[in-house]
Amino acid sequence: MYEELLKDAYDLHVHTGPDVLPRKLDDFEMAARLQRLGMKGYGIKSHYFCTAERAALVNRQFPGFQAVGAICLNNTVGGLNAVAVEMAARDGAKIVWMPTFDAANEQEHFINSPPAKLPHWAKLRLEFEAQGKALPTIRILDENHRLKKEVYDCLEVMAKYDLILATGHVGKQEIYELVKEARAVGVRKIVITHPNFPSIALSKEEQKELAEMGAIMEHCFTTPASGKTTWESVFAEIRYVGPEHCILSTDLGQPSNVYPDEGLLEFVRQLIEQGGFAPDEVKRMTVINTAILVEEVASKV
Repeated sequence: MYEELLKDAYDLHVHTGPDVLPRKLDDFEMAARLQRLGMKGYGIKSHYFCTAERAALVNRQFPGFQAVGAICLNNTVGGLNAVAVEMAARDGAKIVWMPTFDAANEQEHFINSPPAKLPHWAKLRLEFEAQGKALPTIRILDENHRLKKEVYDCLEVMAKYDLILATGHVGKQEIYELVKEARAVGVRKIVITHPNFPSIALSKEEQKELAEMGAIMEHCFTTPASGKTTWESVFAEIRYVGPEHCILSTDLGQPSNVYPDEGLLEFVRQLIEQGGFAPDEVKRMTVINTAILVEEVASKV
């Protein structure tokens, strides 16, 4: 039953290898596992590099499959770099994440609420600091709380190629301004990255408000599975905002976690058995909404 709800689905937030950070599986193993489930594809998330070329190799190796390339606007690609977005789009990328680990919001949360175990990305940043090469934090708003020009430049490229804008780990105020202005410049597809992640912590009311502004909420398996939020909170948020405004992703690929396909199946099981969601509501989030994001992408150049 649960496998049926993943037929033709996409998981648009997966951390496969090869990558700078340790990963549980590589791109080819991931594609093979999802094909066995009847899924259409997945989004390759790297915090450090554009994954469009990796996606192209996967799709050549697995005909009929659709790995989705992406770029994340951290320091390793020049931060808020419109040229990097342009090149990623020309290379076939479809998702652009705003800064994640390098976002000022994420760094401030990390300092104020340090985890018990230092994550790999934090170790990398400390390594650079020890070498006297501290990585800058990235804010997308200027001193007047408006989007920086560099962000507008990136958004114009996204609108030009009809790319998916994902909000990454930027803060609440940044998210609201980003969604508003992205819509104004013609970006049609906006995804709020794990809105219940501790450094973001959007309430269900805020999520609904952003959905009414045209954004999709991306609920990730790892957030409740790792105890960063509760399953009950996830159920309440999805129910309040509405499945028509949500997608399900896993954010998996870490060596100590389950395989992404296993996580997505467990996510579906939790929603139906514990959350009381109907199969068609789940399929709306796994199949229909993800396909709208990925498949209705038409280059305008």
